[in-house]
Amino acid sequence: MSSLIRGQKIKLADITDLSHPLNLEIQCDAPFNLDVASFGLDAQYRLSDERYMTFYNQPTTPCHAIQLLSNTASSSRFQIDFTQLDQKIEYIVFTLAIDGQQDAGQATMSQLKQAKVNLFNSQGNAVADFAVSGGIFQQERAVMLLEIYKKDQIWRLAAVAQGFNAGLDALIRHFGGEVADDNAAAVISAPTSAQPAVIAAAPVSSIDLKKKIVLEKAAKTGSQAIIDLTKKSIVQLEKKNLLGVTARVALVLDASGSMDHQYKRGDVQKVVDRLMPLAINFDNDGSFECWAFAQKTTQLDDVTLNNVSNFINTTQRGWRNWSVGARYNEEIAAIQAVLDFYKKFDDNLPVYVLFISDGGVGNARQMQRILSDAAQLPIFWQFVGIGGRNYGVLEKLDDMKGRVVDNCNFFALDTITSIADDKLYELLLEEFPDWLQQARQQNIVI
Repeated sequence: MSSLIRGQKIKLADITDLSHPLNLEIQCDAPFNLDVASFGLDAQYRLSDERYMTFYNQPTTPCHAIQLLSNTASSSRFQIDFTQLDQKIEYIVFTLAIDGQQDAGQATMSQLKQAKVNLFNSQGNAVADFAVSGGIFQQERAVMLLEIYKKDQIWRLAAVAQGFNAGLDALIRHFGGEVADDNAAAVISAPTSAQPAVIAAAPVSSIDLKKKIVLEKAAKTGSQAIIDLTKKSIVQLEKKNLLGVTARVALVLDASGSMDHQYKRGDVQKVVDRLMPLAINFDNDGSFECWAFAQKTTQLDDVTLNNVSNFINTTQRGWRNWSVGARYNEEIAAIQAVLDFYKKFDDNLPVYVLFISDGGVGNARQMQRILSDAAQLPIFWQFVGIGGRNYGVLEKLDDMKGRVVDNCNFFALDTITSIADDKLYELLLEEFPDWLQQARQQNIVI
């Protein structure tokens, strides 16, 4: 394997067979978010077609020769198929840029701990690598890391590590593109015909920006599982026009004795994991409140991007040590605890509550009364039965009369993973949009 140094150039054919795809992984260790991209440039070293800028929001080129296969906070993986590459592309440049939302006065590439490029052949064997650290930079906010280029009809590789003070905008301009600020996103376009040909890129929509922000938050959890869940949730959120909604999110967990096996095998943690993407989308700080109940109800730590992984086994010394009294169900106290908590907010912001139970629900009339009265509040209750029976009144929530709006929904599963995740998000969001619309019409929520 070849370990490259800055400025070194080699022939790609010396390290891999170019008749098969080449895989390239960029690993980053930095105290800030980094945007990773590749630029497919023409013989004049220009981005003559903006579709050859490959990044999160545009993961493949028109010819499908360059693909961004995966993208997390710490690692991005590209695949290059030279046999499919458009003949006009003679340079492929891989870049890093500090996220534009980072404070320009503080975040610079000098703080980069390490960026490492690993190249793999089609068999998955490492054939070359190149590593740089922030010590070689000063005020730069973007880096042209690696370049693959064609010279004398031979594809070569250059370890570049050249920085640009002005960040991603400077990179785009360096490649002959133009950048305009529309207060929502940079608009990238190719050079004008006076320079050669115009191909203007479409502005990034507010929906696409929202998706990007949501996935960036998910990446901060450090959990690939939550990143994947977030991608699946986004599909349903977009279908139901919920990507722009701001709401609080809460989770209420049955901690009665009959739930023990579900805690032990990790099913309850899976519930936490699957709610986090909704909190990331709805809640500005990407966190949500959490309660557990049995005989007594206790409010646990908030679930955050930093503690979501293994939350069940770590918050308040783990689920076995929660202060819930005797291990039988008392749902009314849990519902009242949630109501009391959110009543103190006088801003009419909607609240989405996911309430988990394995059945054995009692106090039917009292529960109907308290939830009917709560219909005047900006709170939607999504009850989910998991692995139990005798859900009683929960199965009749849709039939409750006399409410100003229908503020509850229920469905039951054998386990949290007994249906596909995309179907789960469809169920979790099935009635929330209708409630939101009705609650707005009644001036219950903003």
